[in-house]
Amino acid sequence: MPYLNVTDDAAELYLGTEGVELDETNPENRFGREWIAKVSDLTDEAVAAKKPLIISATGKFFSNGLDTDYLFSGAEPLPTYLDAVHALYAKVVSAATPTIAAINGHAFGAGAMLALCADHRIMREDRGFWSLPEAALNMPFPRGMAGLLRTRVPDATLTEAILTSRRYGAADAVAGGIIEEAVPADRLLERAREVARERAQFAGENLGNIKRALRLPLLEDLTAPTPATLL
Repeated sequence: MPYLNVTDDAAELYLGTEGVELDETNPENRFGREWIAKVSDLTDEAVAAKKPLIISATGKFFSNGLDTDYLFSGAEPLPTYLDAVHALYAKVVSAATPTIAAINGHAFGAGAMLALCADHRIMREDRGFWSLPEAALNMPFPRGMAGLLRTRVPDATLTEAILTSRRYGAADAVAGGIIEEAVPADRLLERAREVARERAQFAGENLGNIKRALRLPLLEDLTAPTPATLL
């Protein structure tokens, strides 16, 4: 399960399980129900500590997105599940602290969109892709996800990404405006910590107020209930 390391510089949230490179029960850091709840709670802890929040992961994946096994198990209706994903996005987008995504590996689908929720995005340059595979998988984008993508990705890049399911390496992701920086793997976390230190002074409720005002249309998209007619 995801875990939090709080240091003098930042609260580092890892989308994996502490002490292991791969969690056998969730090796791709997919959005299971308990996983979503844990990431949400840890985000609250980081904000309460008034620490910049760095989101990274363990293993090969940053996150491979929705938990399709859970999704197709019939455990709950699809709209209810997607509303929980959107609520997590809304929490990170409006967090009253600087947020930095340190993308350590593949970020696909819902995982790619979680990275977009951060204020600043850094990706390792040697391995991993950012991709929206929904068109290739014959899956739609609900209003909340579509609103997030429109807000955070330049239109020309988004049109290609969303309609062709292209996989972007770090250099292409920088060129397309998906992320801000590509760095060597051994610099990924340190660069994220540098950004955290540069922005730490802004942590607090005023930053949250600014983000909510800035992202008001997006937050309205993310909090709108997903219709049962989505599929």
